[in-house]
Amino acid sequence: MKKIIVAPLNWGLGHATRCIPIIQGLLDNGFEPVIASDGVALELLKKEFPKLISFELPSYDIQYAVKGKNFKWKMIAQLPKIISTIKKERNKINKILEAYNFDGIISDNRLGVYSKDVPSVFITHQLNVLTGNTSWFTTKLHKKYIQKFNECWVPDVENGQNLSGKLGHPTELIGNVKYIGPLSRLCKKPMPIKYDLMVLLSGPEPQRTILEQKIIAELEKYTKKVVFIKGIIEKSQTKIEKGNVTYFNFMNSIELETTFNESNHILCRSGYTTVMDLAKLNKKAFFIPTPGQYEQEYLAKKFDREGIIPTCKQEKFTIQKLDKIAFYKGFTNYSKKITWKELFDLF
Repeated sequence: MKKIIVAPLNWGLGHATRCIPIIQGLLDNGFEPVIASDGVALELLKKEFPKLISFELPSYDIQYAVKGKNFKWKMIAQLPKIISTIKKERNKINKILEAYNFDGIISDNRLGVYSKDVPSVFITHQLNVLTGNTSWFTTKLHKKYIQKFNECWVPDVENGQNLSGKLGHPTELIGNVKYIGPLSRLCKKPMPIKYDLMVLLSGPEPQRTILEQKIIAELEKYTKKVVFIKGIIEKSQTKIEKGNVTYFNFMNSIELETTFNESNHILCRSGYTTVMDLAKLNKKAFFIPTPGQYEQEYLAKKFDREGIIPTCKQEKFTIQKLDKIAFYKGFTNYSKKITWKELFDLF
């Protein structure tokens, strides 16, 4: 049985959650996946796949700015630490490969997790890395790393109506790119609506907490039934009911799938993994992009402009803005079946 390392970046929960269908695909096709990550991403995947072997990789420990206008400069200030971590995870992976026999690597945005000795895949939806007037530089740097891998899998469709827009569809395509179709661990199921609103949070601090506090304050004016998932991965799940709102610290994939299907509307960030989940479930939503994060701001504006999902800036959000959802069409017809067997032929 061939062993494949699956290594998502620990940056919010999106990279880890979109690796869940990949890990399941490997299991279904006779491979032995091994998890490699750190922090909440590693904890999440260990909860989803408790029987799998896992390794801890060095942490990037990315910190977001409190104010969105400082986002880029905070990231630039952390570049030396990021580059140092890439080198550390490269060394760690080499040591793991020396100690154990592996047949392949699948890295979701971990730039140092590849090897010249085994087939290595990089997963990203950002072939263009948007950072304002420095986008040309960050895109060029990203491309340099992507070309170190045998293949780059973009979780989107290549042609026609797509989800990633200019993020995943550059004017000049990198030679090792494959469009594999959107990745989601969730399935659409016919269920009676239990909640009028589902609030789904994730992402690095302090912005996750800032948004949590703002939404909780706004929900005091909201009388309909709400389920609120904070996106905090802890040892055990907690459930607290306060009036019309039910709070969970986190949910596993099965619970999350059920709750999505039982909810009428979704209030969430515009991260790409969430976008893919909403598209798979044909859901209506409202987006609040992480302040200063160009990727999320771009996606939120794209879907607002296309009449699919409304959006507003975090500081301008009020609960009344959810009324705009009724005038948008939501996601439809974005499904594409992923041919796992063909993808895994690389290994």
